[in-house]
Amino acid sequence: MSGENSSADDVRADDAQRVWDVVVVGAGPAGASAAYAAAVAGRRVLLLEKAELPRYKTCGGGIIGPSRDALPPGFELPLKDRVHAVTFSNNGRFTRTRRSKQMMFGLINRPEFDQQLVEHAQKAGAELRTGAAVQRVEQHGSAVPDRRTVAVVLQGGETLLARAVVGADGSASRIGAHVGVKVDQVDLGLEAEIPVPETVAEDWKGRVLIDWGPMPGSYGWVFPKGDTLTVGVISARGEGAATKRYLEDFIARLGLAGFEPSISSGHLTRCRADDSPLSRGRVLVCGDAAGLLEPWTREGISFALRSGRLAGEWAVRIAEAHDAVDTRRQALNYAFAVKAGLGVEMSVGKRMLAVFERRPGLFHAALTGFRPAWRAFKEITQGRTSLGELIRSHPLAQRALTAFGPEPAAKESAPEEDPADEEAVTP
Repeated sequence: MSGENSSADDVRADDAQRVWDVVVVGAGPAGASAAYAAAVAGRRVLLLEKAELPRYKTCGGGIIGPSRDALPPGFELPLKDRVHAVTFSNNGRFTRTRRSKQMMFGLINRPEFDQQLVEHAQKAGAELRTGAAVQRVEQHGSAVPDRRTVAVVLQGGETLLARAVVGADGSASRIGAHVGVKVDQVDLGLEAEIPVPETVAEDWKGRVLIDWGPMPGSYGWVFPKGDTLTVGVISARGEGAATKRYLEDFIARLGLAGFEPSISSGHLTRCRADDSPLSRGRVLVCGDAAGLLEPWTREGISFALRSGRLAGEWAVRIAEAHDAVDTRRQALNYAFAVKAGLGVEMSVGKRMLAVFERRPGLFHAALTGFRPAWRAFKEITQGRTSLGELIRSHPLAQRALTAFGPEPAAKESAPEEDPADEEAVTP
């Protein structure tokens, strides 16, 4: 047996005997954030990832203000572009571009971004193990030595022990299945990474395209990242053939059909039901594993980063809990923290989606021709407000959702307009 293999065997034997404070399953933005939060608190943290890093993920890669605010201290975003302009179209028609003096959001490639997040977790003290696919978790039975311990069983039979487990293993989460996560919205996203010549890339620099699509609730996007354009569409699951046609037509309409994609991929996004659990015993879920994303835009990175950080912080408290009552109390506190922030945004997002599905032309007209709507869009992407805050503080937005949405919102006074970032409108 080689020295290298012997060392690996020794590490795994040590893992089997050791009880970790927190084991995090999945090394995407949610998992890396959870591992960082638990490790920076001084706990023994193991981060498991079934793939080898870096790895590709189907994702537009837009980093909005809430995502930037949730990053670890000292994190430098590996930006491929900075967005100052958005071109809107309604199924290819009525195209109009709006611009902002201040950057609205940045664009990243997920392999680099995720890798850097993991490295920050490692620097904080978390240990990383790749190529580790989790088969199941057990909180009772022969593999569990006591009531304060969770057994994480890997494919192949190896068992790891932890005081708390965070499930961040994506939208088809095994940990989410253990917790009993329920979803009430599933969407299909299709995406192509298209390398383009310098002349084409230059035309897109600093500008993204958002196209309201032909199926209810669907839309497409073009995100420029240097010499590559990320082009994608999303719509409700069950419209697979129509979604594929939309992507093909979208690419052709943009004049990009002659360029061969370097990657073509698809992905299902799952949005949690209002009564879906976020924990079971000493196991928490966050990010896609918990069905946490914005229902209208299906933006998930900021939800992953924020819920991951919360999960890591409360996993530490659960790891310290000495009985079931204290464990339950900390798990409920985690759920309350998620619902009080991200849950409010999701509730408004669901109402926005309901309106958008019926009246996409209304959204297009508002964003391209109504200054307050454009200002709200900018402030949300820049992190100066959120969907929840927007509805609470802007009577006009409240009235619009009341008129077109399923239920009314509470009213408060609107803040004064900020003229510091006036927009320029171009045809």
